[in-house]
Amino acid sequence: MTVFDIVRNALLAGFGVQEKVKEFIDELVKKGELSESQGAKIVKEWTETANKTTEQFSKSLSDIITKTLERMNIPTKEDIEKLNKKIQALSLRVKRLEGVKEESPQEE
Repeated sequence: MTVFDIVRNALLAGFGVQEKVKEFIDELVKKGELSESQGAKIVKEWTETANKTTEQFSKSLSDIITKTLERMNIPTKEDIEKLNKKIQALSLRVKRLEGVKEESPQEE
C-alpha cells in the first residue's frame, strides 16, 4: 500500500465519519433529545473542526513530502525552470560569441 493509498483511505474514512455524525445528530433531533437548532449548531461546529483538522493534515503531509524530496535531493519544477532559463541564456551568448546569427524558420 502506497502513501497515496493510505492518505486516500484516511480522507474517505473521514468523509464517512462526517456523514455518520450528521445521521446521528438527525436521529437525536427526531427523537426529541436535541432541538433542530442544537443539532444544526453541533453539526456546524463538528464540520468546522473537521475542516480545520483536514487542512492541518494536508499542510503537514505537504511539509513532510517537501522535506522528504529535499532530503532526496530531487530537483523541483522551479529548479528545472531556472536551469532551462540559464541554458537558453548561455546558448544565446555562445551563438553571439561565435558570430552566428539566429536564423528565422523561414530562412532554413
